[in-house]
Amino acid sequence: MNVAEVKSDNIRLGGFAAKLGPILAVIGIVILALSATLGESAGWNTFWKSYLVGWMVTLGLALGALFFVLLQHMTRSGWSVSVRRLAEGVAKNLTWLWMLFVPILVLVLKGDGEILYQWGDTNLMQTDHMLHAKAGYLSPTFWSIRAIVYLVVWTVIGTLYFKWSTAQDRDGDIKWTHKMQKWAPLCMILFAFTQSYASIDWMMTLQPKWFSTMFAVYFWASCMCGFFSLLILLARFLQNTGHIQKSITTEHYHDLGKWLFGIGVVFWAYIAFSQYMLIWYANLPVETNWYMTRQLGGWGPVSLLLLFGHFLLPFLLLITRWTKRWRSPLPIIAAWLLLMFCVDIYWLVMPVVPEVAIDTATSYNELATNITNAEIGYGFSILNFTCLIGMAALLLGGTLINLRKCNLVATADPRLREALQFENA
Repeated sequence: MNVAEVKSDNIRLGGFAAKLGPILAVIGIVILALSATLGESAGWNTFWKSYLVGWMVTLGLALGALFFVLLQHMTRSGWSVSVRRLAEGVAKNLTWLWMLFVPILVLVLKGDGEILYQWGDTNLMQTDHMLHAKAGYLSPTFWSIRAIVYLVVWTVIGTLYFKWSTAQDRDGDIKWTHKMQKWAPLCMILFAFTQSYASIDWMMTLQPKWFSTMFAVYFWASCMCGFFSLLILLARFLQNTGHIQKSITTEHYHDLGKWLFGIGVVFWAYIAFSQYMLIWYANLPVETNWYMTRQLGGWGPVSLLLLFGHFLLPFLLLITRWTKRWRSPLPIIAAWLLLMFCVDIYWLVMPVVPEVAIDTATSYNELATNITNAEIGYGFSILNFTCLIGMAALLLGGTLINLRKCNLVATADPRLREALQFENA
């Protein structure tokens, strides 16, 4: 297929796929509104934690897309031009995703942050010597300022790269490629800092005494797993609805499968094991308590699910090149890993470290026998699902709405020919 034939490859979103975007957006809003009404009966702590899980999942997918777009311009990659526009459509959601974070921001600024974050309790911050040392960094005002900075950076980068890329479709000027390549390194640095500190501020400080220098990298690897899974599923959905049938080939799926395998499975497992191993080896109570909670009660099976479902099983399935090239099994594997990404975020956010129970227990067996699921924050609520489904529907709806405004392939990109002729070795 040559560049001239791309425009005849149904590269404009239409039919059912075009109508689905607004429908999903409305469904997402309705489900989130329903979740808010259920918050009082289910408990506000459960609501806000479920809300945070949904927010971090949708944000992680958009950030994974933004990283992918920046990386392709930094490395001047040609193979990815066929799939890059889909990633740009996902990253463009960062222009409005900040609105979903506003309720959390208001909660913290109003002084009710202790519902979600322990450090929101001013008395605890003053009386606990470990937390008192972090009081300046974890003050509601400074925390909120940092959050606004992160959101502004992502919004600006996501908006500009979508605008520049689609502008090139209209005028065909190569200056847009040069501009995107020029700004990609600076944007990547900004991305690295903001993504890292955001994961620390919004998830790691849920247990403010616990810390890990590898946590930000772990979150990044998890986001990449979710994003590449989503990108594979999005490409297959569009092709099944009659779009971009020839622009995205088996070779592109093969490469996306390699990215999913390399970062989303192997690198994720490497970072997860390294973090666990170092904390286990140091054997410091302030660090081990975080992992101890996640192997007690109902959290133990969830941890095993991540071990087998996020690593061992996908590793065996994706290690061969054939599953990456067969268009039927690859989306199934991608859907499973997207689910594991959601479980991973749930596993990071929901558990509660029962410090009093851990401090008073005379042995691990005593702690494991006497601890209840309620004390460690384990238990399923309808809000766990509704908040996640509502935000996911908004993200998918927003992506399809974004893609309605442009070509599904960057038709004027100077490296499009390389993408169309790309073959794996």
